[in-house]
Amino acid sequence: MNPHANPPTSLAALAYSLWRHRALILQMTQREVVGRYKGSFFGLAWSFFNPILMLAVYTFVFSVVFKARWGSAASAVAESKTDFAVVLFVGMIVHGVFSEVLNRAPTLILNNQNFVKRVVFPLEILPVVTMGAALFHGLVSVTVLLFAFVLFNGFLHWTVIFLPLVLLPLVVLTLGLGWMLASLGVFLRDVGQTTGIVTTVLMFLAPVFYPVSALPPAFRPWLMANPLTFIIEQAREVLVWGRQPSWLGLGVYGLIAVAIAWLGFAWFQKTRKGFADVL
Repeated sequence: MNPHANPPTSLAALAYSLWRHRALILQMTQREVVGRYKGSFFGLAWSFFNPILMLAVYTFVFSVVFKARWGSAASAVAESKTDFAVVLFVGMIVHGVFSEVLNRAPTLILNNQNFVKRVVFPLEILPVVTMGAALFHGLVSVTVLLFAFVLFNGFLHWTVIFLPLVLLPLVVLTLGLGWMLASLGVFLRDVGQTTGIVTTVLMFLAPVFYPVSALPPAFRPWLMANPLTFIIEQAREVLVWGRQPSWLGLGVYGLIAVAIAWLGFAWFQKTRKGFADVL
């Protein structure tokens, strides 16, 4: 790539870049995952211990201490067989993938200045690498969740096969926001300080700890405006309640996600030539 040329901003250019650098993305994702636990005694096993510990805590606090029930969001039969902690854990997994990428995005370029100044490097893959690491940890958490579901209920819904299709629109949307934040983080350092606050607020304004039906009808449209709400609800449909997702809803969400991803990528490409000057 000519460093003096204007970087391409089309969706075709994005797809070509991801395909062309797929080996580099895989290699850097592996390094990202392994490097997180480098030097620890248990190493990569911590990626399994963490969700197991969190699920155990959720189970004790909400099932033993609070004796919580999810309410009327599910059928009485499904609710009687499904622990509150499992329902909550689905929301935490979805939010975890989303927040991990966005919280790290503003510092991606700042923490990899050598890629900007010294070599011609495909900077656009950095958010993709972060997403790959987040999806790895999300996959581990889903594995723990499915094992717990079988342990608690003695069966597994066949609709779990739809989970990748449910998460795909959120992955695309998050990448678009990641490209935008990665660029803004270079020029506006305050972005990195506020992103964590925003993702925490989005967690409490999504049906992670409570069902949508718990809110008064006047507030539900605001809850549905949260990009996490629909995906969390659909993930619970396929994982916990054993129902197929809303294909129409996923289609509309997917189109919006692609548009945001394109805008984020285009913004990143348009501003990347100024990274070296600021850094």
